[in-house]
Amino acid sequence: MSQNAGNKQSRVPYPLSTARALALDAQGLATPLSGETGPDAIYETIERIGWLQIDTLQMVRRSQYLTIWSRLGAFDPADLDGLLSGDSDDGKGRRLFEYWRHAACMIPLSEYRYSLPNQRAYREGRAGWYRGWIDEPGNRELVDSVLEHIRENGAVRSADFERDGIKRGSWWDWKPAKRALEALYNQGDTMVARRFNFQRVYDSRARVLPEWVSQDEPSEEEATRRLLEKSMRAFGVCEPRQVADYVKMKRTRAKPFIEEMIADGTFKLIQVQIDADDTAEMAIHKDDAPKLEAAADGTLAPSRITFLNPFDNLFWATDRDKQFWGFNQILEAYKREPDRIWGYFCLPILYRDRLIGRFDPKLERQTGTLRLKRLHLEPGVEPEDEMVAEIAGATRDFMAFHDAHDLVIEQSNPAEFGAKLSAAL
Repeated sequence: MSQNAGNKQSRVPYPLSTARALALDAQGLATPLSGETGPDAIYETIERIGWLQIDTLQMVRRSQYLTIWSRLGAFDPADLDGLLSGDSDDGKGRRLFEYWRHAACMIPLSEYRYSLPNQRAYREGRAGWYRGWIDEPGNRELVDSVLEHIRENGAVRSADFERDGIKRGSWWDWKPAKRALEALYNQGDTMVARRFNFQRVYDSRARVLPEWVSQDEPSEEEATRRLLEKSMRAFGVCEPRQVADYVKMKRTRAKPFIEEMIADGTFKLIQVQIDADDTAEMAIHKDDAPKLEAAADGTLAPSRITFLNPFDNLFWATDRDKQFWGFNQILEAYKREPDRIWGYFCLPILYRDRLIGRFDPKLERQTGTLRLKRLHLEPGVEPEDEMVAEIAGATRDFMAFHDAHDLVIEQSNPAEFGAKLSAAL
């Protein structure tokens, strides 16, 4: 089914399977595992998906590690940490930094300069909570004092201020100091040098940022365009309005830039057959036109079997999970237990180009037991032997990644799925 995606808009709708294949490939979730899991492979994965979200929840490993595992298989988490801290065994030094994208993220340092306009907006009091806080009496002096303390005494955590009781004039309690640290981080005067027990360790930019990193500040327009273009490449295919979701940009702000990139040919419009009755206008990046055709003719056929975490980049386009997969991805950690349908921290099951189920895991680290509190298949999905065997293979790798040697399935729907999975393991 060949179509001319070089036109501004294709005339014949692509099947939904084509859109799913392109979306999965853009995220590194289409092809079998390569076996490469070292620092270079991790870095290349983050380059491909743009940025890697960081989160605190740890029923199993934290989301940043799970996102990499889904794309590479079992790897050494210290290799990811080393790309941020510069302590990697590969001798290539620091290659990632932390800053805001979709949320708090790890980002390739090659993209550092595109954060500079946002840092300037914070510094000038034009962004976020900082706008009101920085103008309150004494807060600018407080920020300067904290920065001077870091320059003179070295890296700090917010907990260090609480313990040491450093003062601002006659007083300095923990909350204002923590806000000052956040302000310095947001405006780029400090950076995250590393994490200690997951707590940020801040140091001055001069000591963290490698000399090779460009600090040539682009205009806000250039930076916005860059972020949206990276987002489009990472999504593969989505509605034009969804492009902004990847970087958590307001859609109203992104709209004129997206329209401009459609007009100049950077983004191409296509039609996708969502179901028997409806088509939807979608966008792809011009450089992905050959992959679109490969997906359409079956050359690009997703074959990965893996598990995804609730913060995985694949789910960042609002409602695309329902459009493409008929799957409602939801994090229920912040719901009351009686209100949860699926579980506290459910991991969707990716089976080739479908999302066929989910499970709610809890790792008992002391005993090496992975407990699946709930295991579900989506309606209409049958636990066929081949599928169960392949999911069992992914489960073994997931357990190895967590140093778990025992699996307990507490509840399965249908029960046959849990029984077959246990038997296959």
